[in-house]
Amino acid sequence: MSRLDGKIVVAVDGPAGVGKSTLAIGLAREFHLTYVETGALYRAIGWVARERGISPDDEAALAAIAATLPIEFSLEGELNRVILDGRDVTTLLRSPEMGPLASQVSAKPKVRSALLDRQREFAKLGGTVAEGRDIGTVVFPDAHVKFFLTADVEERAHRRYLQLQDAGEDVSMAQLIEEIGTRDRQDSGRAVAPLKAAADAIIVDTTHLSVEGVLDVLREHVRRAL
Repeated sequence: MSRLDGKIVVAVDGPAGVGKSTLAIGLAREFHLTYVETGALYRAIGWVARERGISPDDEAALAAIAATLPIEFSLEGELNRVILDGRDVTTLLRSPEMGPLASQVSAKPKVRSALLDRQREFAKLGGTVAEGRDIGTVVFPDAHVKFFLTADVEERAHRRYLQLQDAGEDVSMAQLIEEIGTRDRQDSGRAVAPLKAAADAIIVDTTHLSVEGVLDVLREHVRRAL
């Protein structure tokens, strides 16, 4: 169930680079909601697996990591810090190579199953805004408000390019367009919990909208739900 103790649950889904994190953080801050970044969970599992020399195809080992992942989130301004076993891994998890690895990890049914209850546990802390790729379809199918964000691949690549530049990463636009296109195909084509809009989701194309412009749209729907 997503309607935990009558507290509002907002689902924000969409493909890589569409701005889910920025927008979900904006909603969380404005409406005093708990922010759950599910993509960081899969990235963290992939990062731990790589550190331990575990293959991204070893489903049982990945599920074991998921079941015991010592992860915490700390929202600081517009940044969601990810603390893994006491270590701040925020920048490491957002490096370009972690996206495709997270997609491989998230395609494993046992991993998704191991994380499902953990994601719902976060929501028990209070009203929640959760973002990912299957929030409105699988994790919180009864969410009070469901958003599905879209944007052109080129625009998403440009946004990610600016983010990585700010972080001091050297990456080309062509590389990002290729990586995001590959990620889209992986996420949409996987057998378990594929990326898709829930039947009752509010679809918002963010290609030609500013962050504040998109937030205005999302805020209005959340206010109505409240």
